[in-house]
Amino acid sequence: MSGTDSSVACGQFQTVPLSELDFPGQPYSVTVLKAGYCLPQTDGTFRADGTITLITGPRTILVDTGGPWDRDFLLTTLKERGLEPGDVNVVVGTHGHSDHVGNLSVFPAAVMIVGYDVSEGDTYRPNQLAEGQAYSIDKQVTVVPSPGHTGQDVSVQVTETSAGTVLVAGDLFECCSDEDSWRDLSINTAVQEVNRQEALRTADVIIPGHGLPFRVLRN
Repeated sequence: MSGTDSSVACGQFQTVPLSELDFPGQPYSVTVLKAGYCLPQTDGTFRADGTITLITGPRTILVDTGGPWDRDFLLTTLKERGLEPGDVNVVVGTHGHSDHVGNLSVFPAAVMIVGYDVSEGDTYRPNQLAEGQAYSIDKQVTVVPSPGHTGQDVSVQVTETSAGTVLVAGDLFECCSDEDSWRDLSINTAVQEVNRQEALRTADVIIPGHGLPFRVLRN
């Protein structure tokens, strides 16, 4: 897989930003529909939008829906792939910020996993995400608790892709080179650091909440 020539130190690991947005696999493939961004402005505000990721296979899974301003983009992009909102089986919101869950209402028929809540319509399913236990969507797709940025962040792990294990990480990682920024956005830096190191230890590619995917290099 091609990326840039520059690697970034991330604790004991090295990370390399990638230009790829598609990670095919069997039975599941992962596609970044929109790479998120976070852009500081001169007036002290910042412009931000969350990464939107589609996982396709036996089930169709959308991870983060972007902000409400992404509604038309999301509908058009899904339609280009032959998908209507009713074709999406599961929607995961990695956490409750508006730039990640702004279009949940587009998918009323989907199973919703938002933070540690798992629901279908107004029926909420028991789970052990709050106790640190993963929630299995399928054999190859797992929702993993990864708090720190907020108190109930989750990530989505997809195994057996062409790139190995892909982790759709939400804001566990802002971007590939976020070492100087992520702590300022975390409600619990100690917990988030533990979860970041676990992600770096187990994932081959990480899709962050506000940047392009990156590959994890290990010795």
